[in-house]
Amino acid sequence: MFQVKNITMIYDIEKESKMYALGGFDLELPDKGLIGFIGPSGSGKSTLMYCLSTLKTPTAGDILYNGKDIVNLTESERENLRREEFGFVFQRHFLVSYMTALDNVVVAGSTKGKETNEKAEKILKSLGLSEREQKKRPAKLSGGQRQRVAIARAMMNEPKVLFADEPTAALDHENAFAVMDILKEYSKEHLVLVITHDISILKDADDIVEMWDGMINAKINPKGGDQN
Repeated sequence: MFQVKNITMIYDIEKESKMYALGGFDLELPDKGLIGFIGPSGSGKSTLMYCLSTLKTPTAGDILYNGKDIVNLTESERENLRREEFGFVFQRHFLVSYMTALDNVVVAGSTKGKETNEKAEKILKSLGLSEREQKKRPAKLSGGQRQRVAIARAMMNEPKVLFADEPTAALDHENAFAVMDILKEYSKEHLVLVITHDISILKDADDIVEMWDGMINAKINPKGGDQN
């Protein structure tokens, strides 16, 4: 699905002391599966995700999505791609405080009406939120429930790629593993990319990409060890 070729991201490019967030490497990602990206702060994993999702443009290199160059898309083409093909889950849930859990999900739908409401209800129910909980505002939900609502919102348009940047960082381990179970189930038919500092939540990942100083340090199969 993704082919990354010699990708480089340089910050402070005009200054004498440049910072290489991505140092120039190749990477291929499959059409579906759960892929984890692990590494310390500043390793480049979030920058890579933002480049793959077209939220940032690399300084150099190519990114192909289903064989199509996405680095040189216009801003409107990027927006359409993100709306039609990509979904996002972040550490903070970014739910609208005055809306119910259900309404926070419905608003992400590409259409409005009874069918969209029913779809949102079904997704929330599948993620463990009861009809009563769906009527609550975010402040009345637990941290784990709020993150489930955020995931449901990201799933509303059935994105082919789900980008998750530290989706469990604000959760206890019980809720973190529950969230990862949801993402693992979704990855059976879609591509889910998870960025995290906590390798324990990637126990069921199909592959893990370890990054360090803007480069890929190792590729790890959780069931088979280091691939390098």
